[in-house]
Amino acid sequence: MQTINRTQLFRASCLSLLVTSLSFGIRAGILGELGTKFALNASQLGTITATAFWGFPLAVVIGGIVVDIIGMKRLLLLAFIFHLTGILLTIFATGYWTLFFSTLVIGIANGTVEAACNPLVTSLYTENKTTKLSHFHLWFPGGIVIGTLIVTLFKLIGLNWQVQVGVMLIPTAIYGYLFSKLDFPVTERVASGVSTAGMYKAVASPLFIFMFICMFGTAITELFTGQWIDVLLKNVTDNALLLLTLETGVMVLGRAFAKPVLKLFSPQVVILMSTIVASIGLFMLSTMTGDIIFLAAIIFGMGVCFFWPTMLGFVSENIPKSGALGLNLMGGAGMFAVSIWTIIMGKYYDNIVASKMAALPAGTDPAKALETAKSLAGPDVLHFTLTIPLVLIVAFTGLVFYMRAKKKTAPLSQVTV
Repeated sequence: MQTINRTQLFRASCLSLLVTSLSFGIRAGILGELGTKFALNASQLGTITATAFWGFPLAVVIGGIVVDIIGMKRLLLLAFIFHLTGILLTIFATGYWTLFFSTLVIGIANGTVEAACNPLVTSLYTENKTTKLSHFHLWFPGGIVIGTLIVTLFKLIGLNWQVQVGVMLIPTAIYGYLFSKLDFPVTERVASGVSTAGMYKAVASPLFIFMFICMFGTAITELFTGQWIDVLLKNVTDNALLLLTLETGVMVLGRAFAKPVLKLFSPQVVILMSTIVASIGLFMLSTMTGDIIFLAAIIFGMGVCFFWPTMLGFVSENIPKSGALGLNLMGGAGMFAVSIWTIIMGKYYDNIVASKMAALPAGTDPAKALETAKSLAGPDVLHFTLTIPLVLIVAFTGLVFYMRAKKKTAPLSQVTV
């Protein structure tokens, strides 16, 4: 007889997401060091970073299709194997291609974790899905905070980047062990008797397609900026990594207190307000210098903290028949968009640096010229990225009015927002 311990399953899920986020935080912290160590330019670093975002949508979409067939437990044990393999490959990397493939495998692991854990959380907490998704996803920024602090501490005491990456082996081993011992429920979609055909019909609905497209923008705004902040702003401030720590620390607090926020406002209103605040923060990051840039990081963190879990929660609550596939298509859309944007912005950054250097007076010291060009290129990239949340403000304003009209016209028994 199965005994479903939802508290233990939730804790193990959070630990697996911690490994996912540690991979982001530690990679963000050592990205510049990897570039120096292996003589990689910004385009190459952008491609390496993007592979994690390629592996993620690949795994999360495939996982969304097969999770109801093979079960969430088998999927999470596969995630453990991928994480273990990817971390070891990174530790023993020797150059561009080994970093490329190791990061790809970690991306696949990260996507597999979300493919199983998002439907697991909604299946365990059917009465409180958006709040519990927020609590689960607070471990993503939480892990980035821990990862960046690990990088900072280990650099101070002289430990190399391989040791920093190796730290991830500890939580990986623990979550692999826990999931191997626990019993799992079936997904919410299976438990409620929704057919596979009904699930595919739900993900083809206009509302789902709209949210799917908007996920491109919210993911780029949140994840691209965080992952590249050390590269883009390291020549603007001596504490670029601290900016990421501040931003993600605010995200942890915001997601921890999601319950009272979601009691006051519907998910669509939370998403709209978040987009407005994120736009203000990103504008400040791209235009300001000096100590006020730390305030910009805090404001930006306040803006993006609810993006990912609330987008998923909105879909789960308002398009429940989309099931695990719907949640995982949303996650896959976000990570795929980030991967493409990262490559485009990596090349854009290199082009800006080249043009800025060419515009400097002849005879300028090459090293000084490069530093000056980089200090101008990073904010330019962020300023260009600002166009995305500005467009989203218009889109989410429309969503708020649409949902309000839908609520007024729906029969009382069908009102869900």
